[in-house]
Amino acid sequence: MKYDVLVFDMDGVLVDVTDSYRETIIRTVHHFTGKQIAPETIQDYKNQGGWNNDWALSQRIAADLGVKVEYATVVDHFNRLFLDEGLIHRERWIPTDGLVDRLGARYELAIFTGRSTREAGITLDRMSLGQRFLVITSSDVEREKPAPDGLLKIKAQKPGKRLLYIGDTVDDARSGKAAGVDFVGIAARANPRYHELAAVLNAEGAIAVLDDINQLETVL
Repeated sequence: MKYDVLVFDMDGVLVDVTDSYRETIIRTVHHFTGKQIAPETIQDYKNQGGWNNDWALSQRIAADLGVKVEYATVVDHFNRLFLDEGLIHRERWIPTDGLVDRLGARYELAIFTGRSTREAGITLDRMSLGQRFLVITSSDVEREKPAPDGLLKIKAQKPGKRLLYIGDTVDDARSGKAAGVDFVGIAARANPRYHELAAVLNAEGAIAVLDDINQLETVL
């Protein structure tokens, strides 16, 4: 297939969030329940689909552990850890040097992420890459993934151009399918549910499932 626009999810695709978003979920749940959850638990929920929003996921896990917490209270504590205490700065940029430049020479680049505009901007500005991508975040859409709203917005801004979406969750795959956009899945070898995730992404219709975004050129 010939593509004109590569659209990336951020977390788990461009950015390793093991020590940022995922760690914040663990700490938030522990704060409200006193219970320590494993990374595998988070991935099990993600693989079910419908848990793209980490605030809602933290609330749900706490509820499943027997503690009901108001959504706004969860958001406030999560953001205190993630933004105010700086867990966002513990994430790692995954693409190797030169990958974005090589892809940008051949394709238009975009991002559709479940992050807020503020959170996406912090990371992209740190990498000095904010101007390289058309960025659509959860702040820009009425419905979050797995709804296709973000991809449809990008389509509308790129009329007549063929998109490829690269993501690492069931919700990413379903968003791509709903938007009529081909999907490449990322299942990192370090993921605590690697085999299950790869199988789920394949079952959701991914045209390829890669271990790492740095392998993307092999399927383009």
